[in-house]
Amino acid sequence: MFRTQNKLTPDRMAGLVFAVAMHAAALYGLWSYRLIPTPEDAATLFVNLINPPQPEIKPEQPKPPPREVKLEKPRPVEKPRPEPQQLVVETPVLAPSEPVAPPPPPKLEPLPPIEAPPVPPPAPAKPAGPVTLSNELSVSCPERTPPNYPAAAKRMGEQGRVVLRVELDENGRITAARIATSSGSARLDDASLAAVRQWHCNPARRDGEAVRAVALQPFDFILEGR
Repeated sequence: MFRTQNKLTPDRMAGLVFAVAMHAAALYGLWSYRLIPTPEDAATLFVNLINPPQPEIKPEQPKPPPREVKLEKPRPVEKPRPEPQQLVVETPVLAPSEPVAPPPPPKLEPLPPIEAPPVPPPAPAKPAGPVTLSNELSVSCPERTPPNYPAAAKRMGEQGRVVLRVELDENGRITAARIATSSGSARLDDASLAAVRQWHCNPARRDGEAVRAVALQPFDFILEGR
């Protein structure tokens, strides 16, 4: 048998150095990218593998029901009452020998004039005299008879116009009658007065009230055929 001697040639040394360098570079790369953990990380990882004791799970207690919350009405805020202020009046001290003048009387303001209520105008006084009728008396007398023509006056041919002034009371009765214009014949005038005194008339009225009245009543005496 022949023995071969392993001699480290330069080429083999260079290959070993290159192989070691390559392994070292690979290990460094793995370590730098955290593919191989460090000794502290390996210890930490080893410790973390031990499961910790599980905590005791207590049963959940039932929650009490919610309480009813009563809302209280807001009380009115009382305003602070102002403290009463004491008025202090300082009066000068007078010696007993000094005369004290009485205070001047207070000035009285003049009172405003009191206006008297307006006095209504007095009602117009009603005339005291009788009412004068504008028409003839016969217009307001429903019951009237014409005067009789005296026979003596006919024989004597007496004729003419008589105007009487007649007065009536509040009841429409004839109270007075006199001759206002004579016919010239006493027989004709008397016949006119006798006829008027028998008339019944309606009372005259003023403002709805019955009053006395005065009227003129004419009579014409005419003989036919003359």
